[in-house]
Amino acid sequence: MHKIKVLNNISAKGLEKFSPERFELGEAIEAPQGILVRSSQLASADIGKELLAVGRAGAGVNNIPVDEMTDKGIVVFNTPGANANAVKELVMTGLLLSQRGIIEGIDFVNSLSRFGDGGSESDKAELNSLIEANKKKYKGSELKGKTLGVLGLGAIGSMVAEMALQMGMRVLGYDPALSVEAAWRLPSQVKKMDNMQSLFSNSDIVTLHVPALESTLNLINQESLSCFRQGAVLLNFSRAQIVNESDIELALDEGRISQYISDFPSLTLIGKPGVISTPHLGASTMEAEENCAMMVADQMIDFLENGNIHNAVNFPKVSLERTDGYRITFTNKNVPRILGSVLSILADKNINVIDMLNRSLGDIAYNIIDIEVKPAIDLEAEILKIDGVINVRLFI
Repeated sequence: MHKIKVLNNISAKGLEKFSPERFELGEAIEAPQGILVRSSQLASADIGKELLAVGRAGAGVNNIPVDEMTDKGIVVFNTPGANANAVKELVMTGLLLSQRGIIEGIDFVNSLSRFGDGGSESDKAELNSLIEANKKKYKGSELKGKTLGVLGLGAIGSMVAEMALQMGMRVLGYDPALSVEAAWRLPSQVKKMDNMQSLFSNSDIVTLHVPALESTLNLINQESLSCFRQGAVLLNFSRAQIVNESDIELALDEGRISQYISDFPSLTLIGKPGVISTPHLGASTMEAEENCAMMVADQMIDFLENGNIHNAVNFPKVSLERTDGYRITFTNKNVPRILGSVLSILADKNINVIDMLNRSLGDIAYNIIDIEVKPAIDLEAEILKIDGVINVRLFI
C-alpha cells in the first residue's frame, strides 16, 4: 500500500485514478511516499525519510525546494502542457483587451446606471445618444497585421503563436532553450529571432512564456525594456518574478510601453494607468485543473508501481516496460563506475539481468534494472553501501 499525502484541492478526476486497494490518500497521511500539491509551499519539514516523489499539478515548481529534493533522490514531477490551452485563451483575452478599449467601454456603460430601471422612451433615447456620442473615445485597433513577439516557445508559447497566426498577426519567437520536440510543435510561419533584444525591438506586443528560474528573475528590467518599441504592449501570463515591477512602472511613465497586462497583481502597479491585472486566472478552469490532476496522478502511479519517470523537473525521463521478472531502481550521483559496481554485485549473486536503462540529468543518474529472480531484501542494503548511491528500490 502506497501512502499519498494530498495538499490543496486536487481535482477528483485525478484522485480517482488511485486504486484504494493499492493507495492510501489523505491530507493527514504520515510518512507519505508521495505528495500531490498545487500551490502550497513545501518546506524541508515535509521531506520525510519515506518520501520518494512530489507531484505538482501545474507547470511551475517554485513552491517546491527542488534542489533539496534532488539531493535526497526525490523525484519532482510537474504537468507541462496540461493547462496550456487555459493560459492560451487568457492570453487571447489579454491581446483583445490591449487593443479594443473594452474595459474602458464597460466602465463607461456601467456609469450610466441611472438608466437601469427601464425608464421612459426619452430616457432610452438619451441613453442611446450618450452611447453614440461617447463610443469614439474607446475606438481601438485590430490585432490583424500587428506583430506579436513570443518569448518562450514551449507548450504554451507555441500554442499562443499558433493562435496569433490564426488571428492574422505576424509572429516572432525567441527561446534560447528550444527543444527538438518544441521545434516540431512550432508553426513554420513563426519567424525565429536570434536574441531577446531583436524580438523586443521588432514587436508591437510582447508576451512572456518562460519559467521562473534564477536565470529569468527580473529578466524584464530597465535594460531589456529599453529595447522595446515605443508604446509597445507587454503581456505577462507566465510568472510575476520575471519582471521588475519598478522598472515596468518607469517604462509606463516614460511611454516606453503603453500597457502592461498581467495575471499577477502587485501593490506597485494596481490602479496605475495602462495596467490591467487579473487575479492569477491562468490555469483556473475546470478543464485545466482536471488535466493537471490526471496527468500528475498517472506519473505518480507509474513511478511508485514501476519506477518509470515522466515529466520530472530534476530527473531524466526513464521508462522501461515491465518484464516477467523483478525490478530494481536506484538513484546515484552522476559519476563513473557506480552502475558497474551494482552489476558486479548482481553477477556475484548469479542474478541475470533481463533488461536495463541508465539515464542522467546534470549531477543525477537514475537506473532501472529488470532481473530474472526475486531479489533478497539484503540486496538493497548492499547496493546502498556503494559510494555515490542515493537510494534503492526493490519491486518484489
